Amino acid sequence: MFDVYITRAGKYLPNEAVSNDEMEGILGMINDTASKARRIVLRNNGIKSRYYAIDKKGTITHNNAQLTHLAIEQLYDENFTKNDVELLSCGTSAADNLFPSHAAMVHGLMENQSVELNSSSGVCCAGMNALKYGFLSIRSGNTKNAVCTGSERSSTWMLAEKFNNEVVNLKKLEEQPIIAFRKEFLRWMLSDGAGAFLLESEPRGEVSLKIEWMESFSYAHELDACMYAGGDKLEDGTLKSWQDYTPEEWLKESVFSVKQDVKLLDKYVLDKGSDSTKTALDKHGVDYRDVDYLLPHVSSNFFATRLYNSLLERGIDIPEDKWFMNLSRVGNVGSASIYLMVEELMNSGRLKKGEKLLLIVPESSRFTYSVSYLTVC
Repeated sequence: MFDVYITRAGKYLPNEAVSNDEMEGILGMINDTASKARRIVLRNNGIKSRYYAIDKKGTITHNNAQLTHLAIEQLYDENFTKNDVELLSCGTSAADNLFPSHAAMVHGLMENQSVELNSSSGVCCAGMNALKYGFLSIRSGNTKNAVCTGSERSSTWMLAEKFNNEVVNLKKLEEQPIIAFRKEFLRWMLSDGAGAFLLESEPRGEVSLKIEWMESFSYAHELDACMYAGGDKLEDGTLKSWQDYTPEEWLKESVFSVKQDVKLLDKYVLDKGSDSTKTALDKHGVDYRDVDYLLPHVSSNFFATRLYNSLLERGIDIPEDKWFMNLSRVGNVGSASIYLMVEELMNSGRLKKGEKLLLIVPESSRFTYSVSYLTVC
C-alpha cells in the first residue's frame, strides 16, 4: 500500500463577491415581493458574502464543468501539467446534464489525453467521495496521481423565474402566492464555486498533506430524506421522482427546486455527525487532543456552537480556537466547501510539519457523513 498526499490545492470562485444586500437583486424576487425569510436565514447562517456564476446584470457566466476546470488549472506548473493527469475524480450535487457524467464533461474541457474517470453524486459528501476514490486509487498502486474536485453551481436553481409558475398556480387556486419555507430556505444558503486537489504518492513542495485515513457513514437505512431536488416528499416520507410527474407539474409545483426538511435537519444532523466522528476516531485510535485544526463543513454558523456541544457530549473536546472555517466569506458551496477550507489553510503559511487536521463533512440529503485525518508534511 502506498502513502497518499495532497500536494497542491486550487480553487475557483466566479465573478465578484456578492453581499447579503445584493443577493435578491441577482436571484430576483418571487412574485415581485421581497422575501420575509431572507433576513432571518442570513442572520442565523452568518454568511456575509458568497459567489455566483451569474454576474450582477443577471447573465450566467459559467456552468459547473467550467467552474471545475478553472479550479483544476490552478494545480498545474512546470512540474505537473494537464498531460500528467492519470485519474480525474469529480464530485458535485448537480451536474450540468443528467448524462454524460460530470467528470466526462470536465475532462472534455481539459483537452489532454485519455484518463481514468470517476463521477461521484450526492450532495456535500460528493466531493469527499471523489477524494476517497482518488485516495484509494493511489494507495492501491492503480495510479500515481489523481485530480479530485468538488464543485457546485447552485445559483441558477434559485432564480426567481424558476418559481414563477408555482406562484401563478397558487393564485389560480386562490391560495397565498407564497413559496414554502422548505423551498425558499436554501435560496439564501447556497453559492457557487469549485475546489481541486492534486493527489500523489510522494510529497511535493513546501506543504503537503498526507491522507492518513478516510471514513464514510450513511444513515439512510433509518432516516428519511432531508434535502432533495427533482421530486417531492409524500406524506409517508418517501420521495416521488420527477419522472413520475407530468411536465406541467414540473413547473406548477417547482419539482426541480432544492428543498430542505428543516425539522429533520435540526433533529439529526449534529448527533449523527458526532457519532460518526467518534466512531472514526476510535477505529483509528486517534486522540482528539492531537488534532491541531478541525475543519467542519457546517451549512450555517447556527450549527457551529451546537456541533461543539454535541462533540463534547461524546467526550471530544476540540476548542473553537482550533476550528478553521471560511463559511462567512465564501458561503455554503456544498461539495466544494471542504476543498475551499483545505485550500485556504494549506496556502495560508500557517501550517507546520507534523500538525494534524480533522475534516468533518455532513450531508443532510439522507444523512451521510465523511471524516478524514491529515498530517502536514
